[in-house]
Amino acid sequence: MRATKVRNMLHTIEREARLTAPLTGRSAFDPRVMDAMKQVPRDAFVLPDLLDQAFENGPLPIGMGQTISQPYIVALMTDLLEPEPTHTILEIGTGSGYQAAILAQLVQQIYTLEIIPVLAAQAADLLLRLGYDNVEVRTGDGHSGCPEHAPFDGIIITAATTHLPPKLIEQLKPGGRLVAPIGLPDLSQELVLVEKDQTGKLHTSDILGVAFVPMTGGPDKRRQPT
Repeated sequence: MRATKVRNMLHTIEREARLTAPLTGRSAFDPRVMDAMKQVPRDAFVLPDLLDQAFENGPLPIGMGQTISQPYIVALMTDLLEPEPTHTILEIGTGSGYQAAILAQLVQQIYTLEIIPVLAAQAADLLLRLGYDNVEVRTGDGHSGCPEHAPFDGIIITAATTHLPPKLIEQLKPGGRLVAPIGLPDLSQELVLVEKDQTGKLHTSDILGVAFVPMTGGPDKRRQPT
């Protein structure tokens, strides 16, 4: 039964990739990305009473007003990063830890920041129990990034931000890629790919309309529940 659900999830991702190709420019995702989607146990990252929906192509609540993104969006954002085995990636918005686990299958090291201490602790414990020893979970404001481990080959933001935090742009390596949903909560949001060339110039592409929970923290010190 579980194997069938995983297989159906992968088929749905493949179908969605073909349908959205005119917008994303990607009719199929890297086989390494799809294999990571197959290998990571998504049902380990959802709430117990939602296990029957774990492999459906939709977001699910994880508590504290946060969600785990739908499988297609996780696969798309991962593919847009174009992760390589030698890469070090920064994730902003750990949430359940699912996106970090996917990336852990593909790169050398992940640093992931979560502003809600309870979620950070839960994700760190789960990732460790599942054997993802190349993921370091930290509690903190994602707007500040992780300067002590910069620059990063890629940065992924898994909550909607109204603008790209300058410190994250600074921490992106020349030749690196940043993927983030940009926009206002409950209004229009666009998944954006930012590529920094070798001279430090940014090239931004709008990819797809999306809907994410808002990124918090930043200069006004808004915070999620603790």
